[in-house]
Amino acid sequence: MKLWGGRFSGRRDPLFERFSESFSLDQRLVAYDLRVNRAYVQELAQARVLKPSEARRLVRGLDGLDRRVARNPHWARGQAAEDVHTWVEAQLTRIVGDVAGKLRTGRSRNDLVATETHLYVKDVARDLQRALAELLRALLALAQRHARIVLPGYTHLQPAQPILFGHYLLAYYEMFMRDVGRLEDCRHRADELPMGAGALAGTTFPIDRRRLARELGFARVASNSLDVTSDRDFVAELLFACTLVMLHLSRWAEDLIIYSSPGFGYVELADAYATGSSLMPQKKNPDSLELIRGKAASILGRLTGFLALLKGLPLAYDRDLQEDKGALFASADTVREALILAARVAHTLRISPERMEAMTHQGFLTATDLADELVRRGVPFAEAHEQVGKLVRHCAESSRTFTDLVDGEARKFVPLWDRRLRAVAVSPERATARRNVAGGTAPAQVARQIALAERALAALERRLAR
Repeated sequence: MKLWGGRFSGRRDPLFERFSESFSLDQRLVAYDLRVNRAYVQELAQARVLKPSEARRLVRGLDGLDRRVARNPHWARGQAAEDVHTWVEAQLTRIVGDVAGKLRTGRSRNDLVATETHLYVKDVARDLQRALAELLRALLALAQRHARIVLPGYTHLQPAQPILFGHYLLAYYEMFMRDVGRLEDCRHRADELPMGAGALAGTTFPIDRRRLARELGFARVASNSLDVTSDRDFVAELLFACTLVMLHLSRWAEDLIIYSSPGFGYVELADAYATGSSLMPQKKNPDSLELIRGKAASILGRLTGFLALLKGLPLAYDRDLQEDKGALFASADTVREALILAARVAHTLRISPERMEAMTHQGFLTATDLADELVRRGVPFAEAHEQVGKLVRHCAESSRTFTDLVDGEARKFVPLWDRRLRAVAVSPERATARRNVAGGTAPAQVARQIALAERALAALERRLAR
């Protein structure tokens, strides 16, 4: 079946038929196509394009198709059609006859596919928010259990300052919460109805677009028919949101890959999320994390490819836009699975507080605190920085830590060195406690951050449950 053809004579090249078909991808939209068709039948009936009896036949036919798809979501798989709209009309025609052809009145596949894609983006953004909420809950549970463990914080992957493990986990909580917000923005911009825009210029039939928007659950009607039939900004925004989710997951995965290596030993993955080597019996490889990191590259590639697709398209609709489905569906599927996997990794992650705390005495993590204490005693910071830097170099050259220093030896580099300065140098725990500013790593601040995060996440979970 074709939805066009009178203008043409002869057959299309079979290669072109295969090259242009999209049903293998967009059959995922069958339920959306049926839903939009059902609502549109009512509008055609109101416009007196359909007789009441015809409208009832069409609705019964669409409902029957809907039930069959619900029973077997893969029913359409392997069937031949140009696209999802052609397939649905062909199935409907078999059930109700030629009256199915009246459904095309006053509309185009351009506004139809735009409407279905808007609905899909709204739904998938909500699904991804739910998956993010699961990961956020897992991270917050870890932070609550291990809030006060001290470990090295790093810049340039070099030991920098001591932080609390709860503070570290809350950093990723913040990233993923921003992702939730971006997905909400995607939902907002997708929440407008294209139907009634026709191919590009609107329709001559009296379709009540506002009523149709209410029926389909849209907040508003698109303002410009030329724009909405060719707009895929909302797809690009979802792909961008997916890309940032994966970039955040990739950063977290990279941290855990490093932290689970023998040189660090801060965490260990559960066996369910690691693999071995076909040659080396001792290996426990963090493949789950490496695959998350690797798939982030694929998501980024789909975003850049899609943006390149859009950059040169003239108004209005162009067939290039058919390519949006591959990027959209694959990205949404990958990100959803990656989030679920990441949450399971977090739930089962084994923590080594002893190893974390032992490593805080390596790398001179309290050097900044020494300089700050000298400033409190009246030493200009530049001079304090210089003194402590020379002390660090002395220790590094003799393979010692601050704990190993003799007071007289330390005074050669830091003239004001005394028991109080020594206490500052050898206590990473005190270093975290001193950073008692909003958003800092002090235990009191981390406890406050956890409480705020718990309230925000609980509110999000309630909203997503509605």
